[in-house]
Amino acid sequence: MTLTDEQIARLAEHVENAELNKQPITKITDDHPDMDWEDAYAIQYAIRQRKLDRGTKLAGLKMGLTSFAKMKQMGVETPVFGFLTDYGTYADGAEIDTSAFIHPRIEGEVAVMMKTTLKGPDCDITKALTAIDFVMPAVEIIDSRYENFKFDLKSVVADNTSAAGFVTGSNMKKVEDLDLPTLGVVLEKNGEIVELGAGAAVLGHPAASAAMLANMLAARGEEIPAGTFIMTGGITAAVAVEKGDNINMRCQHLGSVSMRFI
Repeated sequence: MTLTDEQIARLAEHVENAELNKQPITKITDDHPDMDWEDAYAIQYAIRQRKLDRGTKLAGLKMGLTSFAKMKQMGVETPVFGFLTDYGTYADGAEIDTSAFIHPRIEGEVAVMMKTTLKGPDCDITKALTAIDFVMPAVEIIDSRYENFKFDLKSVVADNTSAAGFVTGSNMKKVEDLDLPTLGVVLEKNGEIVELGAGAAVLGHPAASAAMLANMLAARGEEIPAGTFIMTGGITAAVAVEKGDNINMRCQHLGSVSMRFI
């Protein structure tokens, strides 16, 4: 780590205030170009603790940068992870206040619920599938707190991987009843198809995302507890949304998820 505890606490307050006040900031590596990955996660964890101290509940965990093509493009070898909050949780069919975000975008995903603890290191797809209880369709709302949605990866990790909210469908299926890599997704905006994808876009298999998360947490002395909700990563590219947009995601064998931004 290159930052002091005082710098981490100050930057956590700075980044979280950008979220809470809906005021974009410049990426924090502009002022701290030498900060490393540990610094970035330390800021994220400090933001999480600030929220917990105020009574916010954790709603789950999320993975980001789970596309092999995107990782290659960004010059990194592993995805990133963040946390989800209770105040960012929306039900299928929700009306979502656009003013709650700076410049929101959405991604089509599948989410999983863990029935048993998943621990690394050396966690793999087989272990993850054994630990997963059921799968559901989900749409993640991302909202970078940085100006013009411009950032580097260390800054975005510190910003909790742009996590802002998520909408889940009501149709759930046991993981053993689905072929996750071939699961097709269609994302529609105002009645027009804007993105298509399949589960294999997520590290080749969405369960690989859960396994990788377990291994990343193991390096920090942590594990994924039973009952944890996990957004496995974007199957589709991110699509910008604004007031008045109607969004519908259709997921093969899992039904649809819809929302309206107001």
